[in-house]
Amino acid sequence: MRTTRRLHSASLAATIAAGLTLALTSCGGTSGAAAGADGANRGPGANGAASPGTAGGASATGAQGASGAPSDGKGAGAGTASPAKAGTGTGTGDDAYAYAHPCSARKLTVKVGSAQGLPATVRVITVTNNGSTACGLAYHPTIGFSAKGAALGITAVAPGGLGGAPAYPVRPGATAYAAVDLNPGGGSGPVADEINVLADAEHMPNADGTSLPLTAPGKVAAPKVGLYRTTARESLGTL
Repeated sequence: MRTTRRLHSASLAATIAAGLTLALTSCGGTSGAAAGADGANRGPGANGAASPGTAGGASATGAQGASGAPSDGKGAGAGTASPAKAGTGTGTGDDAYAYAHPCSARKLTVKVGSAQGLPATVRVITVTNNGSTACGLAYHPTIGFSAKGAALGITAVAPGGLGGAPAYPVRPGATAYAAVDLNPGGGSGPVADEINVLADAEHMPNADGTSLPLTAPGKVAAPKVGLYRTTARESLGTL
């Protein structure tokens, strides 16, 4: 089992210098059978030591194979409507609360895997809210790629014209999905063995980015990232 490495400020800065321009957001993942887990990372702690379930701690492990996938069974499910922006509730678990309160990386679990029924070039980012209150993410995560620990200087392109306040609510225990197509055009490119994820570049510092190993490395050419949605298939449909 491989252990993920949190991107510290210095290494993430090198990634940016190589061409990774961090743009927007993403959160955690749950376990299930629909997606093959490549890796996972819980929010950062002061020293990076494993401390599951603790706001200041961090733990990260890579799961191999299709079983034990980072999914709640929705990875290949039918798409559902995205949440309405106008929330009417007033509780801390409501969408309205989430729109006004950006997620904290320390209360999120981020994983990467693959989903049944999707193209082989697609990986799925899952972001799970481990907190007791709802929180908001940007429209999509910011995605970069590495090979043997070195940044490739390639950033996944997201749908344009998006940004600003938290746009995707994640209730306590819920998971947001973002599809990443490494090579939508089948072009020639370098092979990535890691994916670099910042769940919400609008509201999180670069140091909250994390590097997750890809169980199945893949060629990266003109990659794209979809918007956060309630299923991987629905997110892929936004590309």
